[in-house]
Amino acid sequence: TMKHALLASLLFSTVICSVQAQSVYAVDYESRADVTVYVVDYQSQADLSVYWVDYQSQADEDGLWYMTDYESQADVSIYFVDYESQADLTIYYVDYESQAGWSGSNKSHLFR
Repeated sequence: TMKHALLASLLFSTVICSVQAQSVYAVDYESRADVTVYVVDYQSQADLSVYWVDYQSQADEDGLWYMTDYESQADVSIYFVDYESQADLTIYYVDYESQAGWSGSNKSHLFR
């Protein structure tokens, strides 16, 4: 029925919108960045634990990042700052995909 089709369509679009692809491109100037990022020394200091994936299609969960070759291919442009106080987001690089994700402070709004 039309009601079921509308409901299914709404549910599908909600699921699609809640998945935050995290294809990123590192820009050369802070003014061109969507998000400024600082890499911390310890995972406990990070807002987000990041695992770099090999293919863009794998960057389908929080903390799984794929570095694009071109800014136009990225969901978010980032700029690495020199000081933590300059950053919108602190990250820590993890060795395993299962370790990726948000820590206590969820700043996922930065990727919408």
